[in-house]
Amino acid sequence: MTTLTHPGKLPSTLSLGLIRGSAELRQFFRIREQVIFTFAFPSLLMVLLGSMLNSSMPGTAITTGQVLAAGMIGSGIVSTSFNSIGIGIAADRETGALKRLRGTPMPAASYFIGKIILVGVSSVAQVVLMSIVGMLLFDLTLPTDPVKLLTALWVFLLGITSCTLLGIALSSATKSVSGAVAVMNLIYISMQFISGVFVTPITALPKVMVTIASFFPVKWICQGFRSVFLPAEAATQEMAGTWELPMVALVLTAWCVAGLALAKLTFRWSNESK
Repeated sequence: MTTLTHPGKLPSTLSLGLIRGSAELRQFFRIREQVIFTFAFPSLLMVLLGSMLNSSMPGTAITTGQVLAAGMIGSGIVSTSFNSIGIGIAADRETGALKRLRGTPMPAASYFIGKIILVGVSSVAQVVLMSIVGMLLFDLTLPTDPVKLLTALWVFLLGITSCTLLGIALSSATKSVSGAVAVMNLIYISMQFISGVFVTPITALPKVMVTIASFFPVKWICQGFRSVFLPAEAATQEMAGTWELPMVALVLTAWCVAGLALAKLTFRWSNESK
């Protein structure tokens, strides 16, 4: 006698998330203009600003262009996570795609997993592209020290996770794509300025501005990447005079937890949801 095992069992949340992630990647790379803008904009800013600010840092063998380029590699993954996800979910909601997904067995967690997969792949590509630009134009050196490589890995993972979750949460702040574009870019660009991404060294910024930035992920993501790509002597140009890697880990982990709570609290499938 043959017995069927769980004939009506639905796929797990993870397997649905992996399927959703594959669909997200196909959809993203089919839109050529979106791909070009997502990857080219941070690299273009690096080239333009780095060329204008590429002078020697007093008392060191590094240049302001190298400091800016290393920080902007971190800033680039914020663009591919926070910005792209916030705007993308707002678009899905406005077109009704999210509302249609709600009628399927896919839980919200699987949708989140799919978005994180999209962010992970695009962020790796962003880091590779910007690292190449940094090496060719600003003499950045790829790290070979295992400790630095490990630092790059955990800063990358914590950075994209926290920023993706915050992007999901803030995607509900507006009811239209145009509103989401305005809100996400306003926050992203403002955070870059007060976090010392565009100003080198960061000590040139008003202390109160940096203090405010210290409560948010961008400053710590960029500082983590500077610790990876720059020599130890460059740490003297940070506000604390060190890389503060334990604090980088603490703040980014805290934002992963807070971002998850906010995403679960604010996420809605349609603009009509309460």
